[in-house]
Parts: sequence; structure tokens; C-alpha cells
Amino acid sequence: MTVSPALPAAPKVAVIVVAAGSGSRLGHAEPKAFVLLHMRPLLEHALDSIFDMNEPAQIIVVAPGDRVADARAIAAHAAARHTAARHVTFASALSIVAGGRTRQESVDHGLSALLPSIDVVLVHDAARALTPAALCDQVVAAVRATRHGIIPGLPVVDTIKRVAASGAILGTVDRSELSAVQTPQGFPRAMFEAARTWAAANGRFEALTDDAALVADAGHPVTVIAGHPLAFKITTPEDLERADLILHAATPPPVLLPRIGTGLDVHAFAADDSTELWLAGLFWPGEKGLSGHSDGDVAAHAICDALLGAAGLGDIGSIFGTADPRFSGAHGDVFLIETLRLVRAAGYLVGNVSVQIIGNRPKFSPRRAEAEARLSGILSAPVNLAATTTDALGFTGRGEGIAATATALLYPAPSAAPSAAPGTGQTPDLNWEA
Repeated sequence: MTVSPALPAAPKVAVIVVAAGSGSRLGHAEPKAFVLLHMRPLLEHALDSIFDMNEPAQIIVVAPGDRVADARAIAAHAAARHTAARHVTFASALSIVAGGRTRQESVDHGLSALLPSIDVVLVHDAARALTPAALCDQVVAAVRATRHGIIPGLPVVDTIKRVAASGAILGTVDRSELSAVQTPQGFPRAMFEAARTWAAANGRFEALTDDAALVADAGHPVTVIAGHPLAFKITTPEDLERADLILHAATPPPVLLPRIGTGLDVHAFAADDSTELWLAGLFWPGEKGLSGHSDGDVAAHAICDALLGAAGLGDIGSIFGTADPRFSGAHGDVFLIETLRLVRAAGYLVGNVSVQIIGNRPKFSPRRAEAEARLSGILSAPVNLAATTTDALGFTGRGEGIAATATALLYPAPSAAPSAAPGTGQTPDLNWEA
């Protein structure tokens, strides 16, 4: 079924992507082509290379019969991404067909979907998910230059021994004559189809599982060209881990931009006159305290929310937990120190913070400089504090409590990427120095 726009000119090259294998050695219940690598199926990675070929190609994905719809969705998603990246309508014919009982049957099903214009056919394993597009281009060019079969391969670097069933060494194989072959394997269409017809007629069809071997067995020449280390086949869990490490190393760190966050906190005055007031990191003797699970420091809590919000880490409630007994009566600097650690772990430093305290009491101006110095020292960044009343309006105007708003600016740490990028609900590090 074609799911992408028709080509403006009929393609000359087709790539049959064999993705119908079970992949039992990989240790996953689902077929190998649908196993995730770096959060995307192996099939999608394999298609990336084909979509990046210099010459637009007809792409035929051969999928397990019960996963055709899934393969179609994966292929359509990959095609859409490449179309968007190039800012043009992606010019490839894309077909999804059901595979057969064996690999050779699956390839035959793929061949049945070829467009009349195709003169070069590549057969590629979805399990070779990291194969560079350049290797596909080189195979096409070599097929056209030689007019016969082409397969990529790498020299065998290990010493190879012939070993008996008992384990006894029978001899050493001359590795200079050996090549570890890869895909895509490419052939002139007429040659490939003739070889397959010959193999079927002579009972060789199922005996030769490799496409190049089938073509050579029919008497047609096949040449090996230089392969690529990234075209290795993902067969075992160790192969999958290797591929993941390669992609992880090749993924550039995220580009961090300055970010702004805002915070708001409100606490009522405690009914108990013995509760101490802590505000903006300072103890206020003789003032009525604020109710709350911790010390109720609205300024410190608003700053935490602003910092966490700017870094995309959630809010103070989700990080620390309002019912967590570890934070009962904890002072604002405890939350600020841990919040600063999380922000730095996410790759950011604090630029500055501006706080507005809203309430009738305490009289804040005499201790503004002291509070600014205290908070600035904790955050290693300038903190500006201001205080105002609401002219007897609302909760704070009636003297029932205090509110605070905060705005924080973060900027990327030099040459830093997120080391942990903790999310909401993370258990905080309790090894603090308050």
C-alpha cells in the first residue's frame, strides 16, 4: 500500500527492507524490527538511512503479516520527519507488504511490489539499523558501474580456526580471502529476477538464504566493495547495547537557553502564638509565625517554585512533598540549597531572583539588606526583595497571612549539559548543610 506522494519522476532504484524476522536471539517477545533503540524502532532507524540516500528510491518494507499496520505507521512517521527536515515533499514511493514463511519468500513478496521503472534493486536488513546512507549510495553506484551484483563487506580481522566437533583445531583459515558481508546487497533487477527464477527451478531457492549467494549460484558475478563498521547486524542483546551506546555518543547535548520562572506562595498566620516567624531566610523575633508543614517561609518557597519552574523540574510540592515528615519545621534555606542543586544538575545557574512580599507585617524595610544578603549567599546570585501591602484588601490586607511572588532567571552553565535532569517526584538529596 502506497502511503507517500508519488514521485515526480519514476524511480530507478528500489530498496527492499526485510523486517519480517522474529529475532529470537535478541531476547524480545516482539519481532526484531519493532524493538526500540534509542526510543525508536529498529525499522525506523533503518529507514532513516534510505530516506537520506542521494537518489530517491522506491522503498518496500516487508513486515510480519500481523504487524503490517504497525510497520506502515512507523514508515509513515519516518517519511514525515524527513519531509519536514528537508522542507520539501519527500519524493519516495513507500509500500508495506506482508512477509513470507522464509526470508526468500519475504524477498519475493517485496519484488512483487516493484515499480516498472526500477532497474537496480537493493535488499537490506532492518536489523542493520545504523547503516549509513552513503553505503547505500555506494552500492547503487557500483551496481551501475559493473552491471552485476554488489555486496558491502569488511575484512575479517580475527584469526579464524577450523574446529572439530570435539573442539580440536583442524587448521587456520587464511583470513585474507575472507570478508564479513553486510547489507544492502544490490543487483541489476533483470539479473536478480533471473537468478531467483533459476534457483526456484533448480531446487536451490531455500538452500541459499543469502541474496548474493543465490545470484552467484546462478552463475552471475558478484563483487564485494568496502562496507562500513556501522552496518553491523543487531542480533543479540549485546549488539543492541552497542548500537545504543553509539547513538548516545553521537547525540549532541541539548542546547540550553536562558529561562524564566515564576513562583507564588501564601501562608496564614498560625493560631498558636508560640510559632516563630521565618521570612526571607531570617528569624523575626516577637512576630507571629506562619502555619505550614515547614517553617512557612513564603519568600523562600516562592523562590524555589520560580527556580524549579524555570528549569522545568516541577514545583516545590512535587519535589519535596507537603506531607513528608523529613521536612516538618524545615527552614527555607534547606529547600533553597536542594533546589539550587537540582537546577545545577539540570545544566543551569541562577542569574538573578526578584521577590515581592505582600502583607501588613512584619515591617520589612529595616531588614531588607540583611535578607537580600542571606538569600543571595545561598543562591550565589543577586536576590532583590521588595515588600508591599494591599491597602486592607483581601487575605493579606486583613492581616490573615503573608504572600510572596518570585521571578527567577536561569542561564546555561558554561559547557554544561544536564547531568541528571531530575523530574518531578524525585527524592531529594538529604545530605544538606543548612
